[in-house]
Amino acid sequence: MSLVAVGACYVDTILTTPYYPSEDEKLRASSISRRRGGNCPNTLEVLQQLTTRTTDASLNLVAILPAKSSVASQQIQSAFEPGVRLDRCIYREKFSEPASSYIIKSSGTGSRTIVNYNELPEISVDELKGSIDAVGAKTTWFHFEGRIPDVVLAGIKHIRQRFPSVRVSVEVEKPQRPGLQELAVEADVVFYSKSWALGNGYKSAEECLREQAKLTHKAYARDQPTLYNKLILQVSSLLHMGPRRCRRS
Repeated sequence: MSLVAVGACYVDTILTTPYYPSEDEKLRASSISRRRGGNCPNTLEVLQQLTTRTTDASLNLVAILPAKSSVASQQIQSAFEPGVRLDRCIYREKFSEPASSYIIKSSGTGSRTIVNYNELPEISVDELKGSIDAVGAKTTWFHFEGRIPDVVLAGIKHIRQRFPSVRVSVEVEKPQRPGLQELAVEADVVFYSKSWALGNGYKSAEECLREQAKLTHKAYARDQPTLYNKLILQVSSLLHMGPRRCRRS
């Protein structure tokens, strides 16, 4: 199997504090740590741990990174390789800083307050199509973070035209982000977040999946077995995972 994940790659800086500070307060952190972040990089890291041999799966990341010679890009590459290939990442040579998250973690409550910073220009439709064309013939599955819905939608439609046998999955996460419903209709597998389900008025994970199945029925009417498999796989996941998350893993 060859999987290509398309999404943002972040560098997280985590400060652990006794509690969340109030405005203008000075507070000493008990620890600091840095790690690679982002939905798609985290997904690939888990898959890398689950595959026992390099022949089990070919894992690939398409992300926007700063200049290839930058310290950040070199660190990201060394952290991924050899299990995850980054040769289709797009490097912004005029930038040296990666997309970054600064996280204040409260020991008292367990809360995580996140501030993001990203000056890297996002991937364009032409860049995404170029990456798809470069790897599509050898790819079994494309997974998309629902980060830029209009660009991702154009990419999915390009896959359907050029590589119709390839599976496509998407993440539907942020309720305030327009265009995610259109991605869900086009995908073979959808990962719904709890916040998106609640933000759209669903009272439970089961209600979310059943109502979403109705919305995707038209798109899959030409292929009833596909619709059936899509719904059953998601509901099966629901039965095992409970109310925290409605997704297929």
